[in-house]
Amino acid sequence: MNLGMVGLGKMGGNMAERLVRGGHRVVGFDLDAATAIESESEGVEIVATLMGMAEAMQPPRVVWLMVPAGEIVDQVIAEILPHLEAGDVIVDGGNSNYKDTVRRAAELEEGGIHLVDVGTSGGVWGLAEGYSMMAGGSEEAIAILAPALLTLAPAADRGWGHVGPSGAGHFVKMVHNGIEYGLMEAYAEGFALMRAKDDFGFDLAQIAEIWRYGSVVRSWLLDLTASALAENPTMEGIAPYVPDSGEGRWTVFEAIDLDVEMPVIALSLMRRIDSRDPYDYSDRLLSAMRNQFGGHAMKREG
Repeated sequence: MNLGMVGLGKMGGNMAERLVRGGHRVVGFDLDAATAIESESEGVEIVATLMGMAEAMQPPRVVWLMVPAGEIVDQVIAEILPHLEAGDVIVDGGNSNYKDTVRRAAELEEGGIHLVDVGTSGGVWGLAEGYSMMAGGSEEAIAILAPALLTLAPAADRGWGHVGPSGAGHFVKMVHNGIEYGLMEAYAEGFALMRAKDDFGFDLAQIAEIWRYGSVVRSWLLDLTASALAENPTMEGIAPYVPDSGEGRWTVFEAIDLDVEMPVIALSLMRRIDSRDPYDYSDRLLSAMRNQFGGHAMKREG
């Protein structure tokens, strides 16, 4: 099939390359010239404008966006929309808020344009391993997109699925990332506890390797943890600062709206937020409170 890829960064470029290897024709666009050149070397046909992308493809066109969530998605859609026609498909493969996706789908439907949201997981490993994809949209649009999904997935019969109407794919990916927060926090806390038990002299990389096989806590995330511990067991040189890209927050907000209890994911999000506070005002205030009510000594800076 013919497919246009907008956003040829690390993940978008890898997806485009996997599609080319699978025999698909991919027309690519990226504002960064170096990124575009790199994708061109992998067989992607590079165009200079979004209009050029639309003109290079035969209908029904499939335009796959791999751009950051937010206003840029609306901007790209607005720029390419005049060059599309009824029956064409726009795919949002980024981590957009599902509510924005529902809005965009309704707006595009008025002109006969399909919007498919594909929540995509797999990161830098997807090129070799395949991607996990959660697709939301109409049956008609999914049928058009299916050849690409089959190529990008780990196998034709696994790792992807049509999970519901437009917005459903991004909703499922949002929950996926919330669960990811909780899993990562649990692994981090467990290994931190073992590291603190000095008298046993644990080799954390060894333990991670043991758990990778036969254990009920084995996972791909544990595989990556084992790799990180083997490379840098003390985590030397790594700042204790953990960002979040938004999906964990949206998951917690949705849980509140739906009255669903979600303590593990909520607390894992709070831990990430706490990691970014160099001043740590609340802990300072706690120390001051202890001094006020009990005369406990406060540790001073400097």
